[in-house]
Amino acid sequence: MPEPAGATLYRVELPMAVGFDHPAKRRSASDSLMLRLTVDGATGLGECAPRAYVTGETSDSVTAALREVPLDAVFARLRSTEPSLLLAELLRSGVAGTFGLRGGGNLLCLLETALLDLLGRQLGSHASALVPGSHPRTPPSLPVSQVLDLSLDVDEFLDTRGPFHFVKVKAADDIRRDARTVAAIRARLGELVPVMVDANMSWSPEEAPGHMEALHTAGADWVEEPLAKGSWADLARLRGGTGPRVMLDESVCTPEDAERAIAAGACDAFNVRVSKNGGPVTAARLIGLARGAGLAFQVGVQVAEVGPLINAGRALAFAHPDALTVEAGQSDLFFPEMVVAPRPAVDRRTNTITPPPGPGFGLTPTDLAARWVTAHRTEGDPVWRPVPARPHAHA
Repeated sequence: MPEPAGATLYRVELPMAVGFDHPAKRRSASDSLMLRLTVDGATGLGECAPRAYVTGETSDSVTAALREVPLDAVFARLRSTEPSLLLAELLRSGVAGTFGLRGGGNLLCLLETALLDLLGRQLGSHASALVPGSHPRTPPSLPVSQVLDLSLDVDEFLDTRGPFHFVKVKAADDIRRDARTVAAIRARLGELVPVMVDANMSWSPEEAPGHMEALHTAGADWVEEPLAKGSWADLARLRGGTGPRVMLDESVCTPEDAERAIAAGACDAFNVRVSKNGGPVTAARLIGLARGAGLAFQVGVQVAEVGPLINAGRALAFAHPDALTVEAGQSDLFFPEMVVAPRPAVDRRTNTITPPPGPGFGLTPTDLAARWVTAHRTEGDPVWRPVPARPHAHA
């Protein structure tokens, strides 16, 4: 008789050594859920990072939705299907289609990343085999973008964060400040490094054309999510004027969103993020939609991802190395200690990343992770049992 399968839920709220500010949120701690699945000695570790201003989901709402997932049926399917066949189906149909599950993007991402990791470990597969798509010549490393948020002065940023391959500037509430920032970056870096300003939905349709013109004059190449999400007609009009090209992020959470954006002519690129888009499988589908429409795409991150999402995003990036740019995050700057090992690294001498090590997404929980366990579910028991908080969990 096999040991009962199990699931452990972590709510990770790690204090950040360095804060991160942008128009939609000021963040000083992580807010991720991690899920560890164990079946017949194999484990898988997944993550989501819900952001209410992006998808409407929160860690509380995803936790509540997870309690309704029929995990015993998932465990039974894992036991009854040969891992390579199940992985192939998961890569075709995603977690929703493969297991008949429904829910928001972050719930599906949490489950999908955990299941992909588990199957990858069972098969001894590299992380690149756990995301759809593969490039005939996978590069040994990829350059990553650098993000200037509102907590950092532009001169300090330019002095300490290079070398620069792509720069994203988080917009302020003063377009004159943003234009000065872009001009300062251009003066230091020249014309070859792309520069994007991320407005995070903060502009009105009336003021946006003037903002675009000011940033264009200062030297910006791109603007990300300038208007309220889903403002398709206004975005199309804005894109039709002179100025930077338009990338959409919060507006494009699902394939249906992507199709609406394409039909409206609302953008020039998508920001694809694993958690926002419901897991690696749907994220890869959005990349396919972008390519098919002649649009560019970025492989982005949620601020303060804590582990599995980082490596899932990197696996996606190496499977699709024609991205406009890749955001690797700043976990090495945010967190003196991490809840996973080995620490996902960025080579700060070159601002490049290498593929995740594998098998699976290549990460295991550290002792620090145990402080953030909130609940456990055992096969045969439909109830998630709370786990008492350990001392100093929020220290």
